[in-house]
Amino acid sequence: MSIFTMPSLGADMEEGTLVEWLVKPGDRVARGDVVAVVETQKGAIEIEVFETGEVTELLAEPGQTLPVGAPLARLGTAGAAEKAPRPSATPTAPETPVPAGSARSAPAPSSPAPAAQPAAAPPRPAATGAVLASPAARSRAAELGLPLDQIAGSGPGGAILLADVGRQADAGPGTAPQPPAPAPKGKPGLDMAEMRRAIAAAMSRSKREIPHYYLGHEIDLQAAQDWLAATNAARTPDRRLLIGALLIRATVRALAKVPELNGRFESDPFAPSAPVHCGVAVAMRGGGLIAPAILDAQDKDTDAIMEAMRDIVARTRTGRLRMSEITQGTITVSSLGETGVDALFGVIYPPQVALVGFGAPRLRPMLREGIVQPRLAVTITLAADHRISDGRRGALFLAGIDRLLQEPETL
Repeated sequence: MSIFTMPSLGADMEEGTLVEWLVKPGDRVARGDVVAVVETQKGAIEIEVFETGEVTELLAEPGQTLPVGAPLARLGTAGAAEKAPRPSATPTAPETPVPAGSARSAPAPSSPAPAAQPAAAPPRPAATGAVLASPAARSRAAELGLPLDQIAGSGPGGAILLADVGRQADAGPGTAPQPPAPAPKGKPGLDMAEMRRAIAAAMSRSKREIPHYYLGHEIDLQAAQDWLAATNAARTPDRRLLIGALLIRATVRALAKVPELNGRFESDPFAPSAPVHCGVAVAMRGGGLIAPAILDAQDKDTDAIMEAMRDIVARTRTGRLRMSEITQGTITVSSLGETGVDALFGVIYPPQVALVGFGAPRLRPMLREGIVQPRLAVTITLAADHRISDGRRGALFLAGIDRLLQEPETL
């Protein structure tokens, strides 16, 4: 018997709002299964369970805002152990004052979710070509005979949540969908002001606690660009690679020679992480930034990295990220793409110890074999934690990325 609690989904998260359950008492769950959706300052996150067992009791109701560590559900065998008290529907404020600048969650939804739970969590629809809805909302709408295209969604990206289905059911059949209350400026269903406060809190902590050092290096990308053009010429559009996939793949491989740049400084002494969970900074439409991780990136070739990038960007912008992608990053890559400026000097996302920044690739005059030639080049920067590494090791890391990009066929 164990208690499933509100997880911490960020360095400065103090509480989260339970949006909906994707399981019900009696359901069997395995490690890694998505069991709930929690709303934080960075949107709705799918919460995974870390144990295998049976859901015996749900201890929290959709709509509640609960602190990190609060009990959400009881796992074990059916009928085992006594009942735990349920948290009150309106949690009281903590007695201790909240430190200045700390993050707070977005307000709870104005309408409570219906009591009925789905019989099972059906698979999520594809990101394209289907109405965006959570599994619980999809199942409940089917039970009530409500077409999804007649329901107004209030979730990230206009996704339909369980509460939206209940609101439309209460309105009665044939009633025009009632639009949700207007969201703050920015992405629909996502409080951009709260996101900015969360980013500010995390970055303030980073600059306050982490002694940064910075390095920059110019890399000749012409060989990589030529190989990319030749490779993509024989591929259909959906299988073509972007230069970003090569940059991430080279970054991940270069960590093998400088492993101390990969990990999370959560205890002293610092221990590097064996797997590379590479965070990818994704700019949100309307503002804001989220850096979910490509898990086990060291085991992925360039094609797999490209596929993971497409998937994670699409799910980030539609509010379908998983808890593990938010909480397990060991290094972050931030790229400005083709429309950015020449260089990016980033701020480390705690508790990670390094961030790699790529500026916009541009044609630059470069000397090759005594001749000045126009060649595609990019400026790469490293922000690293001086408690863990120093400039010599950081320079070795950047040189390793450079070397790998000169032989793109080996990536």
